[in-house]
Amino acid sequence: MLPPIRLAHRSAAGLAAGLTAGFAALFATGVAAQQVVKPPIAQYWMDVATHSMAGMPEMPAMPSLPGFLGGGGGGGNHYGNARGMAPGRWLDLALYTRSKPSGSEGAHAIPPGMQMGESLPLVPLTAAPRTPDREPGDVTDDVRDRPTGRLLIYWGCGEAVRPGQPRIIDLASADPQVFARALGGRFAPDRGARVAPGYSLWPNEKSRAMVPRGASLSGQHAISGEGVPASMKFAIGPTQDFMPAIELSASGALADSIALQWPTVPNARGYFLHAMASVGKDMVLWSSSETPDTGMGLFDYLSNATIDRWVAEKVLLPASATRCAVPKGIFASGQDQGAMLRMIAWGSELNLAHPPRPSDPRTPWEPEWSVRVRVKATTMAMLGADMAGGAAPAREPSEARPGQPGQAPGQAGQDAMPSIPGLPNPGRAIDAIRGIFGR
Repeated sequence: MLPPIRLAHRSAAGLAAGLTAGFAALFATGVAAQQVVKPPIAQYWMDVATHSMAGMPEMPAMPSLPGFLGGGGGGGNHYGNARGMAPGRWLDLALYTRSKPSGSEGAHAIPPGMQMGESLPLVPLTAAPRTPDREPGDVTDDVRDRPTGRLLIYWGCGEAVRPGQPRIIDLASADPQVFARALGGRFAPDRGARVAPGYSLWPNEKSRAMVPRGASLSGQHAISGEGVPASMKFAIGPTQDFMPAIELSASGALADSIALQWPTVPNARGYFLHAMASVGKDMVLWSSSETPDTGMGLFDYLSNATIDRWVAEKVLLPASATRCAVPKGIFASGQDQGAMLRMIAWGSELNLAHPPRPSDPRTPWEPEWSVRVRVKATTMAMLGADMAGGAAPAREPSEARPGQPGQAPGQAGQDAMPSIPGLPNPGRAIDAIRGIFGR
């Protein structure tokens, strides 16, 4: 809008000045809205994660357990492990170049602190035939009958259950949409690389090296390959380095309020805790959020703006938080099976582009490349167990669930969640939802 013109002075000079300012503002606004912005020639994604087991020191990554705690199927290091929960340090790398739609053979030159040589190879993902797990319309044995249990949702840190809790959803009578929304809860759309032909990934069939426990990303990085601009070089500092393992401790029996404590995690931007247990046919869920959310969709990478907004809305705990309490008695009836707790700490996302966006809106922006680095740390524990003595025993290798036939590389790491004997399996719960609601 044009700025108001005050005609009280009734001078030609004043009128001219007002009109000039108004048209200048209008012109500037129009130009800014029409700035030419082209996509980068090359785009790069780095997902950085540290996963741990509460009560235990940081562990080296374990390549011998295929599918363990959300790792990629087939054993070894796979793309997608940074979004699973298998203990260790994990790094997922992905490259896309506009000039090579079939994918670019490339390399990521890494700093000496990574202790993994001079570079990591980037290999294009090729299309693979997908074998459906079942025919369309089929349902698994788990979902042939409509569930008869309930979903009991608790929320908020505190020793006592708050008035109005729990939120109860009867699975036998709930509207399918209500059930799906309740279980899914709040989430942020994924902004990571696609796992699809045309993208070059690491780890890959040429290199499945495990990231050493003391590896550091701090230093100079460079990406090279077919169609990759020679200028694609950048630095990563301590803020986007691997986060240290979360040192979570818990005290209290399942029948009591359980006190949770942890030292501040360096470079953390926010925290979230979530616990679950099965009690008969019911599933009991609790989260540290001040809002009634199951929290099932929050254990993934989030943008800085999303983290800050959800901290302000008290969905997430702030970076200054060092303690929380699970309300007394909500898991008391599940003492025979235990309750599983997960915690996540988000680091700050780094977004780089070269050259930077021009400040003059009349100048087109044609970036040669862009880089996005996302950082997080997670841990998990069995509530009611002696944290000093370590977490509950994991499945034997023969019991670990491998990736399903036809899964894209990394899909097991992205979709799977911990499956512990005696506890509800979220992956099967999601399968049940899809089967019941026909999607």
